[in-house]
Amino acid sequence: MGDQHDLRDRGDVERLVRAFYGRAFADPLLGPIFTDVARMDLEHHLPIMCDFWETVLFGAGSYRRNPFALHEALDRRAPLGAAEFGRWLELWTSTVDDGFAGEAAERAKAQARRIAASMQRRLAGGSGSALGTIGTRERLARAGEIDELDRG
Repeated sequence: MGDQHDLRDRGDVERLVRAFYGRAFADPLLGPIFTDVARMDLEHHLPIMCDFWETVLFGAGSYRRNPFALHEALDRRAPLGAAEFGRWLELWTSTVDDGFAGEAAERAKAQARRIAASMQRRLAGGSGSALGTIGTRERLARAGEIDELDRG
């Protein structure tokens, strides 16, 4: 993606999401899930994912679907576990880092960690909340399972 710059707007979100899916589709672990199991049409899916990340990062309100239900249906066809979520997070984080810096880029990585952990817990039959596990917020934050809330 080139030099890093601030993640600012829908255009940046689209560049990030497109770069991420380019990597994910080529990935030996994730690629077959996207292409063979989900049979994802990237050009159809890209605006939906841009809506999602624009809403997550900038409060755009343009995403109104249920991402858990979609992943739950996919999980029934190809179980999604720690390896898949870990690789998704690794690819997302490296894609963000390769192209972007700044507050929104850090928020994109933090939110991805939260989303991956929550999806994984819910698919395993648990609560989506990290606080539903035994332990304190401080221990979970130190372990990287949750992030401290912004205090700004």
